[in-house]
Amino acid sequence: MNTISDLLSYDVEAYLKQHENKDLLRFITCGSVDDGKSTLIGRLLYDNQLIFEDQLSAIQKDSKKYNTTDQEFDLALLVDGLQSEREQGITIDVAYRYFTTDQRKFIIADTPGHEQYTRNMATGASTSDLAIILIDARHGVQTQTRRHSFICSLLGIKHAIIAVNKMDTVDYSQQRYQDIKKEYREFASDLNFDSIQFVPVSALHGDNVVYPSKNMTWYPGSTLMRLLNSAQTQKSKTDAEFRFPVQYVNRPNLDFRGFCGTVVSGEIRVGDRIQVLPSGKESKVKSIVTFDGDLTSSYAGQAVTLTLEDEVDISRGDVLVRPDQQPHHSNSLDANIVWMNEDSLQINREYLIKVGTKTVTGQVSKIAHRVDVNTMQKLDASQLHLNEIGQCHLTLNEKVIFDSYEDNRVTGAFIIIDRLTNATVGAGMIQGALENQQLEHSYSEFEVELNQLVRKHFPHWDAKDLLSKG
Repeated sequence: MNTISDLLSYDVEAYLKQHENKDLLRFITCGSVDDGKSTLIGRLLYDNQLIFEDQLSAIQKDSKKYNTTDQEFDLALLVDGLQSEREQGITIDVAYRYFTTDQRKFIIADTPGHEQYTRNMATGASTSDLAIILIDARHGVQTQTRRHSFICSLLGIKHAIIAVNKMDTVDYSQQRYQDIKKEYREFASDLNFDSIQFVPVSALHGDNVVYPSKNMTWYPGSTLMRLLNSAQTQKSKTDAEFRFPVQYVNRPNLDFRGFCGTVVSGEIRVGDRIQVLPSGKESKVKSIVTFDGDLTSSYAGQAVTLTLEDEVDISRGDVLVRPDQQPHHSNSLDANIVWMNEDSLQINREYLIKVGTKTVTGQVSKIAHRVDVNTMQKLDASQLHLNEIGQCHLTLNEKVIFDSYEDNRVTGAFIIIDRLTNATVGAGMIQGALENQQLEHSYSEFEVELNQLVRKHFPHWDAKDLLSKG
């Protein structure tokens, strides 16, 4: 018995040691409805021999039950987990899957294609390094293809692989592939992708997914799996500036006071000097505490507890940085917002704005424009409706610490929460701070009248004049 336990323990340790230093790539699959996103992921898992026999048996049984394909089994069912998804043959929620190859580790976010689930897709894109954007060879570039491409670009994804799927339905036509490739390149010229690669595939039959296609010998490029194995990722964990939003102050007894949170970027070591924002107080890192023991250093993605050499007043929402790596701080922001609620975004309505671990109240004082994702035109707007994207000006009740989203996808992002329902109604990407924001704020007639009344009858309150330009 001990021998078996020792062997199992050795195998687990050997497995973990083998994979712990592999590079991790997070990618998202997106595109128009029914382009075959879930089937593609199922094919990746199946051809990489990552499906257990009991899973395969269950999928074969469900394929007969739901009859979503003419094949022996429907690979999409490996990913689509909700009953409504299986019955309709579509994806609704964001499904995450994990797998490894000899080269690297992968986390896949399979997102829905339907327009009413665009908000789910934006959630999956926010943590991804690369996007696989599927295009149905029969239909070409669709409205939702453009929408998802724009959102991926907006959310900071720099690398895209355009998989022209269902090539078997167009007789593996090279001309059709080239036409779609040209059409997408023309559309994507205004997007912020650093690299765009194309591959013709048939997820249903496995052409160019893991193995080269015998039906498309005219295609000289790499398979999708090879492109994923060789894809570039974001800059290394230690290159970025150090940011540590404090999530919780841990004080189990009088002898210990630690600050819990996740290192969202950069690296920190014991003995390094840090600054607490917004107070500006400085200290040095005394220890880095984890459940598995103390560390000498910590980098992006690790959840740790930091203790400091000095007694510094720190609370939830504060941010620890290096003194020479200063972020921005302001109470007026310029940001792109993806609206995720059926009730429209209302100008000057109070919302909760959560930036990192800090939650403040605020309002959208102006919608500079909304973007037509089909034409990339900037249009005037007084509201943002469900799934619409706009550039907005926000006014907060107090200053927040942030970076631009371009520089940091964690400290440069925020969510908007409805104060009554506590529902997350929007997501934002900060472009920067606004200058002269006071001049842009518009007040209602009632607010102006009340302000003038207070200033006239209660001058000792020193109320600010809302009409003042100072």
